[in-house]
Amino acid sequence: MVIRIAAVGDVHLDQDVVGRFRPALEELPECADVLLLAGDLTRHGTEAEARCVAEEFGGLAVPVVTVLGNHDHQCDQVPQVVKVLQDAGITVLEGNGVVLDCAGGRLGIAGVKGFGGGFAGRCASDFGEPEMKSFVRTTTESADSLGAALRSLDCDLLVALTHYAPVPDTLVGEPLEIYPFLGSYQLGQAIDSAPTALALHGHAHAGSERGTTPGGVRVRNVAHPVIKQAYSVFHVGDQLETDQVSPIGSSGIQRPWS
Repeated sequence: MVIRIAAVGDVHLDQDVVGRFRPALEELPECADVLLLAGDLTRHGTEAEARCVAEEFGGLAVPVVTVLGNHDHQCDQVPQVVKVLQDAGITVLEGNGVVLDCAGGRLGIAGVKGFGGGFAGRCASDFGEPEMKSFVRTTTESADSLGAALRSLDCDLLVALTHYAPVPDTLVGEPLEIYPFLGSYQLGQAIDSAPTALALHGHAHAGSERGTTPGGVRVRNVAHPVIKQAYSVFHVGDQLETDQVSPIGSSGIQRPWS
């Protein structure tokens, strides 16, 4: 059983970018069973920009599943953005999940935008001012909803999809000072609370591609500025060893691990 998962994040679409990804997207059925989008689909989160996303990523020959990112919240038009995407056949997750029937088995995808907070030993705590407590509470509630969604899915393979990073490994290259605003260890804990096969995220444009949760789940940063291609494809299945999950470029040519 092998399921092929294409993924990209941080495409930041507006009218001037429409059409850039489409030629590679039309090739998806040849190399992937599903496309996952790791947030920051738009530049400012407007309904007009969401229509650009719908034009670019809607109507594909494979299912498309997404979470939103911080940019997609900027203009406070989240309900409008979500409706445009859903009308285009794109599944939008936020603290919930979906199970897809693929040729290689039943793929469960749990998704949440996530939030910042930092990582073990260097993280914000639920102490002090109401503003700090609210910040940490947002992180905790987001991670809790991801964990609950992951544990609820009845599937053969389980994938976590977030915008914010669940581990610091994939932030290497970003300034240390902004790590707390790029992700949270609580997302990693949520991922480890279920038999997750792969975790995908974006957000860290200057980060690194590969990491691992404390529980051993492979984490991949699929932000477009990091992968530098229309999408990466990961072959995931029980016939592969964990460290053989392999990214493949949009050309279908396997890129070896570095």
